[in-house]
Amino acid sequence: MPEPKPRHAVFLDRDGTIAEEVGYLNHLSRFQVYPFSAAAIRRLNDVGLAVVVVTNQSGVQRDFFPETLVHQIHERMVAELAAGGARLDAIYYCPHITADECDCRKPRTGMLKRAAREHRLEVRGSWVVGDRYSDMELAHAAGCRGILVLSGYGRGEYEWHHGKWKRQPDHVAENLEAAVEIILKESR
Repeated sequence: MPEPKPRHAVFLDRDGTIAEEVGYLNHLSRFQVYPFSAAAIRRLNDVGLAVVVVTNQSGVQRDFFPETLVHQIHERMVAELAAGGARLDAIYYCPHITADECDCRKPRTGMLKRAAREHRLEVRGSWVVGDRYSDMELAHAAGCRGILVLSGYGRGEYEWHHGKWKRQPDHVAENLEAAVEIILKESR
């Protein structure tokens, strides 16, 4: 029997995209999933797209919070999304700072490459959704389509800086719910 064809994915940033952006999320009590996130992700699940979270968490390296907190937050996120009927195929995070020059820190593509290997994903032609320009740079570097959401840091990033960006996002959306609408429309 031939191996199944690799699936496309939607790579989602965590803070400002799935959940409230609060700066360095240094305590579990500060984590709040947006009310629309589970329904939006469930729609991606329903059409067979892989949904993978890719998030920079340099607060670990900066000693703002322990790595165990990242795991606790991800457990809560998975549980809250599951309560809304949504599931994530995987979660990847980079605990490093830019000076570490690791391959996993966005906008570098290490987390996407790892996800592709571990979950049989086709990165080229997939989607990246996030609230920072580094998410859009990641999309461009990996051959993905990028959607900048205006939630989290997105509105400020876009309004104050988009004129200086080397390359614009493929789309700009109010939030994850609107981004999913774009993805589903273009995937038909």
